[in-house]
Amino acid sequence: MTASEIFVSGGPIFDGHTVHQGAAARFVDGRFDRLVAVGDLPAGATVTDLDGDILAPGCVDLQVNGGGGLLLNDAPSVDTLSTICAAHRGLGTTRLLPTLISDRVEITQAAIAAVTAALGEGVPGVVGLHLEGPHLSLARKGAHDGAVIRPMTARDLEMLLSAKAAIPVLKVTIAPENVTLAQVAQLSQAGILVSLGHTDADYDTCMAYAAAGATCATHLFNAMSQMGNRAPGLVGAVLANAALSAGLIADGVHVHPATMRAAWAAKTGPGRIFLVSDAMAVAGTDLSEFTLNDRIIRREDGQLRLLDGTLAGADLDLIRAMGVLVSQVGVPLVDALSAATVVPARLCGLTRHHLRGPGLPLDQVIRMSRDFGGAQVLADLVALQAA
Repeated sequence: MTASEIFVSGGPIFDGHTVHQGAAARFVDGRFDRLVAVGDLPAGATVTDLDGDILAPGCVDLQVNGGGGLLLNDAPSVDTLSTICAAHRGLGTTRLLPTLISDRVEITQAAIAAVTAALGEGVPGVVGLHLEGPHLSLARKGAHDGAVIRPMTARDLEMLLSAKAAIPVLKVTIAPENVTLAQVAQLSQAGILVSLGHTDADYDTCMAYAAAGATCATHLFNAMSQMGNRAPGLVGAVLANAALSAGLIADGVHVHPATMRAAWAAKTGPGRIFLVSDAMAVAGTDLSEFTLNDRIIRREDGQLRLLDGTLAGADLDLIRAMGVLVSQVGVPLVDALSAATVVPARLCGLTRHHLRGPGLPLDQVIRMSRDFGGAQVLADLVALQAA
C-alpha cells in the first residue's frame, strides 16, 4: 500500500521549541513525519498553503469549565464532555482537562465516572480531569459556592486516589486552609497534580505545601494571597519557587498586562507560566448568559460576571490569550506558543505533543491565524480541501 503524503507550508511552523521559516511539514498517513526545506518539496507534491498563518501543535488547556452552552457541573456525562471538547476544538484546543468547579460529593463522583467513561470511549480532546475545589478557602472563594467548600476528609482523599487509578491525568486545586500537608503528600505520591489556589495562605505555608508535593498554582494572581513588600503570598511563592508552575488567564481583565509582564520576567524555572482559558459554558457560542449553581452569570464586553460583579471564569480561548501575551505583554511569539501548547502538555505528561519527531496526528495540529483571530484543526482543513 502506498503511503498518503501531504505537505503544509507557506507560514511559520512552531515545532514545540523553535519557530521555523521557509519550512514545510510533511505528514504521512495522517501523522507528522518531519520538517523539510520548501526548496526540497518533491515535484507534484500535495501542498496545503498556510498563507502566512502559523502551524503548531494544538492548544492544551488545563482549565475548561464548559463550552458549547454546557458546564461540566450542570450535567457530568460523556455527552457533556463531547460537546465541551467539540466547542474548544473549534477554538484551537485539541486536548483539555474538563474542570469541575466546587460542588457536592455526588456531582464530583459523577464527573469522575463521566471522565473515566469518556477516556474509555476515546472522546476526542479529553485527557483527564481537573477538580477545582471544594477544598478551598472561603476567604478566596471567588465565584465558587461557599456552601460546598469544606475540609478534605479521609473519604475525599480515598475517592481521589481511586479516581487516579482510572484517570491518568488528575489535577486537583486545593487550599492549605482545608487540606493538610500529609494529604498533599499522599496525592502527589499517587501521581496526582496538586495545584494551590483559592487560598489566603502566606508565603511560608505555600512553600511548605510545594515541598510536600504541590507543583502548580491555579490562575496566578486571581483568588490567592497577593505579593506585598513584607508578605510575598502565593504569588511570591510561585515566582520564587523553581518547582512551581502556574496557569494564567491572559485576557487583560483578570490580570493587567503590566502585572503579567513583571511576573513573566520574574518567574524562576524550570517551573513555567502557562495559559489557561478558565472557559465557561459560553465558549464557542453567542450566548449572553448562563447559570452556575443556580446563579446567573452575564457575558458582556468580553467578561463573565455574577450579578454582584464577581468575575466568574473567562470569556477566552487560548488563541486570543496568546494574542494578548504577544501584543499587550510583549512576550515573544515562541514563548507564547509554548505557554499554550508544550508547557501545559509537559506538565500533565503529554510528552509527544510537538512537531520535532514523527507521530503527532493531524487532529492534534492546528493552523492558527497570524492575527490570533482563530484556529482550525489541520485534520478538518485537510478534509475540507479533499471534499
